[in-house]
Amino acid sequence: MNAAARMALQYVLLFGATGVSLPFAGLWFRAQGLGGAEIGALLAAPMLGRVVTGPLLAVWADGFRTRRAPIALLGGLMAAGYAGAGLTDVFAVRAACWFVGATAAAALIPLSDVLTLRLAARHGFTFALPRGCGSAAFVAANVGVGALLVTAPADLVVAWVTALGLAIAIAGVLVLPAEPVGEGAPLRGRERFRGLGRLLVDPVFMTAIFAVGAVQAAHAFQYAFSAILWKAQGISEATTGQLWAFGVVVEIALMWLFEPWRRRAGIGPWALLVAGCLAAVARWSAIAFAPPLWLLWPLQALHALTFAATFLAGVQIVERLAPRDAQTAAQTLSSVLSAGVLIGGATAVSGPLYDRWGAGGYGAMAVMAAAGLLAALPLRRRLN
Repeated sequence: MNAAARMALQYVLLFGATGVSLPFAGLWFRAQGLGGAEIGALLAAPMLGRVVTGPLLAVWADGFRTRRAPIALLGGLMAAGYAGAGLTDVFAVRAACWFVGATAAAALIPLSDVLTLRLAARHGFTFALPRGCGSAAFVAANVGVGALLVTAPADLVVAWVTALGLAIAIAGVLVLPAEPVGEGAPLRGRERFRGLGRLLVDPVFMTAIFAVGAVQAAHAFQYAFSAILWKAQGISEATTGQLWAFGVVVEIALMWLFEPWRRRAGIGPWALLVAGCLAAVARWSAIAFAPPLWLLWPLQALHALTFAATFLAGVQIVERLAPRDAQTAAQTLSSVLSAGVLIGGATAVSGPLYDRWGAGGYGAMAVMAAAGLLAALPLRRRLN
């Protein structure tokens, strides 16, 4: 297998897991008898915890000689955490285990991104190629597990993500390239923390990743409660999986077809980010009115802009603004803000919003996307 294929396998396993945990974790928690606020709190805790766990795990990962070593260890931790959550009926123990599993799964994304970016630069393939394979796996998991959940017990959700966490650990040892973290011996802990410090006081960098993070975090209500809301509208789990899959199919098209053309045409990340912001405001404003099934399909197609466009813009922004010796720290900070602080807060708020307003809670997500747009507008000169 060449480097691109090895990283494609990594993304297939990683997003094959999130393709089930994101849309269906809420259903599994509901099957355990939990209410909306409890579900929101359980899902939000590992996201909010990334304020601490994200930087610590980034510094820890940079202490290894190869980038695949921490990936393999985190895959094992992900499997152990999710398995523990599925094997206990004690709420506090389940919350702690879910926190461990979800924290490890989230930390795998920026580490995989940094490894892929390095290999892509060396071997001449585009980052979007293996990342798009992960999106395809996300689609397959949406559709396949969604269809199975029509008759299968909700415990399938936890069994699935546990198995894929174990597969990531095995692939990390046997398949991923032994790409070194840096030249020579690993940096000492204090030196690795300096890279984080430089980025935290860079106002352009922090504003840019806030803009990306706000649009990414505006998906929180969708991730936590779309399956529950659509089921209440009479939409089956199978159709829910198909709706999620459709959005990701359009996302894949953007990554594999539009993204290479955009780079050749010299269109910068700022235009991509603003397009994603505008699409997010429109998408969440419309879904707040609980539209019928036929209208959900074109709204799901906007996922290509609200998620994929802003994600790719964020990757390029970090690559452009961060120094080479702080790439891991920069990708992790971006992930901590979007997949940690912002989406964690949005998910925690989503529980009470769902209990009080139902689908109307999407309106708060439209406001968050608008905040991202306001942050992005002044950055045009630096990002194009």
